[in-house]
Amino acid sequence: MKILVNNDIRLRSVSTGRLLEGFALIELLVVLAIIGVLATIAGPIYSDYVDRARSVQAIRDIGAISKGITVYTLSNGGRFPDSLKAVGMDTMEDPWGNPYQYLNLTDPSLKGKGKARKDHNLVPINSDYDLYSMGKDGASVSPLTAKASRDDIVRANNGRFIGRASDY
Repeated sequence: MKILVNNDIRLRSVSTGRLLEGFALIELLVVLAIIGVLATIAGPIYSDYVDRARSVQAIRDIGAISKGITVYTLSNGGRFPDSLKAVGMDTMEDPWGNPYQYLNLTDPSLKGKGKARKDHNLVPINSDYDLYSMGKDGASVSPLTAKASRDDIVRANNGRFIGRASDY
């Protein structure tokens, strides 16, 4: 057995006799910096993707609730339900964890159109019922142009439009 004596600070592999080299501190810092830059770029992109996916889910949910309301209305002589409970969808939550909002605009006890969702001209966007999600911020007010309502997912034009309030 031969013992290798080496005054070199670097280590040698016992089996192969090759020099073992590691990463220098500078190299590790460069790798960490690159990972940090990629994370900074990817974070907002991923967040936007999740928001779009949640919006699409809310649009689908509102479409399904609208179909349930249509079935109820046809089964009850053209009368719209008083609440989402009547169609069995009162426990549904939007992708942000808030309940879907419903307002029967044909209800005779509803005085005026004050609570109805309105466009930029303050004209109600529906004549039958309002159905919407309060969006990411969980806040909403009647006019769609208000800051609190821009992220809402709304049903408008009596069901001919379902999408973000800012796109309406």
